[in-house]
Amino acid sequence: MVNLLEYDLESLTAFCELLGEKRFRAVQLFRWIHQRGCANFEDMSDLAKSLRQKLKGVAEIKPMEVVSQHISYDGTIKWLFDVGGGNVIESVFIPEDDRGTLCLSTQAGCAMGCRFCSTGHQGFSRNLTTGEIIGQLWFAEHFLRKHLQRDERVISNAVMMGMGEPLQNYAVLVPALRMMLDDHAYGLSRRRVTVSTSGLVKKMDLLGLECPVALAVSLHAPNNALRDYLVPLNIKHPLEELMPACVSYLAHAPRDFITFEYCMLDAVNDTDALAHELVQLVKHYGHSVSWCKFNLIPFNPFPASGLHRSKPERILAFAQILSASGITTTIRKTRGDDIDAACGQLAGDVVDRTRVAVRIARQRSAEPAATALATATGAKI
Repeated sequence: MVNLLEYDLESLTAFCELLGEKRFRAVQLFRWIHQRGCANFEDMSDLAKSLRQKLKGVAEIKPMEVVSQHISYDGTIKWLFDVGGGNVIESVFIPEDDRGTLCLSTQAGCAMGCRFCSTGHQGFSRNLTTGEIIGQLWFAEHFLRKHLQRDERVISNAVMMGMGEPLQNYAVLVPALRMMLDDHAYGLSRRRVTVSTSGLVKKMDLLGLECPVALAVSLHAPNNALRDYLVPLNIKHPLEELMPACVSYLAHAPRDFITFEYCMLDAVNDTDALAHELVQLVKHYGHSVSWCKFNLIPFNPFPASGLHRSKPERILAFAQILSASGITTTIRKTRGDDIDAACGQLAGDVVDRTRVAVRIARQRSAEPAATALATATGAKI
C-alpha cells in the first residue's frame, strides 16, 4: 500500500497512469486529498467507482498519529506527531490578525548542533519523508477549518523553521514545497512559503534554481569566530561563502530581500560593537543595506544551553543601530512560550543517532578558545 500523501501532482499522475487512468483523474484525486482533506476513497464522490475500487486495493491516505495537542494563552497551537521508531516531531500554528502561519519540521531532530537551539541538543534520528512534511500541513489545515468552522483556507504562511535543517533533507523537501504551492492543493504564494537554513550553501543555490521560495538564514553573528561557536556549520561554510550565496539567491527569490535571523543572547552577540559590525558585513557583500532584513529573536532559554536572553533594552538598542543604518529590522514577538512552542524550543522526542552529548562536551571544552577569539569583537562567551 502506498501513502498518497507522499506524491506531488506529477508523481500522482504517473501513479494513476499505472492504474490505467488519465491525468484529470489524478487532479481530481489530488484536490480531494489536499483541498478537502479527505482520507476515505469512498467519500470522493466524483471519482469513478472503478477507480475507487482500484485505489482501495493499492493505496491509502495515511496521516501521522497525533500524540498530543497544546494550546497557548495567545492562541498558538502545538501538535506532536508520532513518526515511528520512538521519534516524535512538533508543528506549531501561530494565528495573527492578517495571517495564519504553520511552522513545520523537516527532520526528526537536527544534526547542526547550534548552541542556542533545543532541538540540536537532542541530536538527530532521521530525515522526514515528503508525506511526513506535507502531512503536518494536511492535518493542521483541515483540523483548523473544522475547529474554527471555516470553509476557506486558514493557513496562509508556511515556514520550514521547526525541527531540523530543511536543506539537509533537500530531495524530499522540494516535492513538499511544490505541493504547498500547487493551486490544486494548498495554493500558497511563493512569498509566503519560507525555508530557513543555517547555511548549506550548495543547497541554497539549488533551491534558487529548482523551487525558489522565501529564504531565511540563521546568521546570529557578524564574524566567523563568533559564528563558529554559535553555528558549527560555519566552520565548513564560513561567511565568505554564505554571504555571496545569499546575494546570489536574490536573482531567483520571490522577494527582493533575504531575511537574516539573529537570536539575541545576553553578553554573547548583543553588543553595540557587534551591531555595527553587522552593518558593515551587510554593506560589504551587498554594496547597500536594502537587500536584507533582520529578524531579532529573543532567546528562549532551556537548561542545557547555559545561555540567557538579552535584556529588552539591549535588544531595542541593538535594533536601533541596525535601523539607523537603513536596515529593515524587526523584533520577533515571542509566541507560545508557555507551551514550549516558541522559536528554538521545539524538541519533540528523538532517538539520537549522532552522539550529541559527546559533540556538546567537545564544544564546551573549546569555549576558552572561543572566548579569546570573540573578545576582540566585543562579545563575551
